[in-house]
Amino acid sequence: MSDIRFYNRYTGQTQVEEVYGESFLRWTYETAMGRVGLWLLAKRAVFSHWYGWRMNKPSSKRKILPFVATYGLKEEEFLDPVETYSNFNDFFYRKLKPEARPVAEGASSVALPADARHLAIADLENCDGLYVKGQRFDLPTFLGDAALAERFADGVAVISRLCPVDYHRYHSPVSGKLMRQRLINGDLYSVSPIALRRSASYLWQNKRVLTELETESLGTVAFVAIGATCVGSIIMTAKEGQSVSKGDELGYFAFGGSCVVSLFEKGRLQLSEDLKRYGAKQLEVYARVGDELGRVS
Repeated sequence: MSDIRFYNRYTGQTQVEEVYGESFLRWTYETAMGRVGLWLLAKRAVFSHWYGWRMNKPSSKRKILPFVATYGLKEEEFLDPVETYSNFNDFFYRKLKPEARPVAEGASSVALPADARHLAIADLENCDGLYVKGQRFDLPTFLGDAALAERFADGVAVISRLCPVDYHRYHSPVSGKLMRQRLINGDLYSVSPIALRRSASYLWQNKRVLTELETESLGTVAFVAIGATCVGSIIMTAKEGQSVSKGDELGYFAFGGSCVVSLFEKGRLQLSEDLKRYGAKQLEVYARVGDELGRVS
């Protein structure tokens, strides 16, 4: 049983992740009996809808303060006082004060879309593995569009994995116009590395929402919000036809951990040094929304 490790941009250290629900995840994805349960129930929408219903009940409010204390969340960052949340889900997709997450300055900078552990792939065409060696990114299936996939086939991908303890609203990495937005239905597997090490295909099997952003300096940027176990709801607050500025909110997830993927065309983006270096080692980098992802080439 191997640890889940990531590099923390702010401490400059490699850390072991405290995985929320780790024992359940390892049983589900690493044992024969668990995989039977996964097939029968855990990946299916009914399970996540049931869990979401529990997190919407007024009685779930009692979970909030222990959660804040256990995971050391900073109440001073919350836009609203912690006692005003009506249930756990209301707290889970809370808003933060704007000053809590400043956006990378400069017209050439590109911002990270979420508080997350980010895995950067500098060249999708020549990537020798996704989470483990030998697993390839099935871009046409992921995007549900072979022509669009061809545009990004040798481009850059940043997979931003949100854990249950993270701020769960995601923001635009760039300024641009939302040209197309569509739902691609699917299952709801976990996107924890415990699951993705077994099969990266969960990323393109899961329910997801694809948004295409047209930009002045980066061409087309594809942004995909992916649902997961206990995350039946992907709520897009920015809609097709809308123009957004870098750092503007695009949407949020209800309860659970999930991820978003940002795709850039070849030759358009220079990744930040730590994302490029640790991505080549299949190691995620922890950094917060608005911080620098890279710069326009």
